[in-house]
Amino acid sequence: MARTVTPTGAGSGERVPPLRRRRRELPWPLNIYQTSVGKKYVMAVTGIGLLAFVVVHMIGNLHLYEGPTQLNEYAEALRDLGGHLVPRTLILWVMRIGLLAMFVLHIHSAWSLKEISRRSSPKANWVSGNKRYAGGQDYVAVNFASRTMRWTGPIIGLYVLFHLADLTWGWWLGGDYIRGDVYHNVVESLSSLPVAIIYIVANVALSVHIYHGMWSAFQTLGVNNPRFNHLRRGLATVIAGAILVGNLSFPIMVQAGVVA
Repeated sequence: MARTVTPTGAGSGERVPPLRRRRRELPWPLNIYQTSVGKKYVMAVTGIGLLAFVVVHMIGNLHLYEGPTQLNEYAEALRDLGGHLVPRTLILWVMRIGLLAMFVLHIHSAWSLKEISRRSSPKANWVSGNKRYAGGQDYVAVNFASRTMRWTGPIIGLYVLFHLADLTWGWWLGGDYIRGDVYHNVVESLSSLPVAIIYIVANVALSVHIYHGMWSAFQTLGVNNPRFNHLRRGLATVIAGAILVGNLSFPIMVQAGVVA
């Protein structure tokens, strides 16, 4: 007759310690972010906010084609947002802090969801403490953009750091950097072929990321109907394509000597 073995103390009513300590729950509404659904919503909303910035930023940069006066006046107008009602550059710094918060939340939610998916994978086997897949992942139903999200994300992150160091802090240009002269700094930077290539590669990655990100964000927010999915895909294609053409035009036109 088989004998049942019970944990120590189980028969006496003692509580068996859990294998994994439960994570402390945050107060509402922060506890929503501790769920997969909450993380997906945060990633979708922050993605839309960052997309709005990218579009506005690209449109503003089109002043490059009007000449140094117009571009520099546009940059100065950003510092004067709010007029005399608030200290100079205050609104600009509030926007920068907001963008930074969205950027951090977007990255953290994406990483957290990836970890949740990795830990819950039914195909995973534990080998020497590391998770390995028993078979290759099935990409039949996944398009090129979604497969490359793991690469375009880090590329964009590195590009943002380089972009700040290049045109905001002036580290790349060194002695050629002129504070406040945006037109000069942009032309001087993009006149370098290695820098132009960096901008081209990064903006291709950005457009691919935006295309798939828009598709996923709409789906997360409930805009998912077979009758309208072709419109959703078309909108993602148009916006990602417009951003790609607009942003690629700057290094290409500077390298071609059209903007100098």
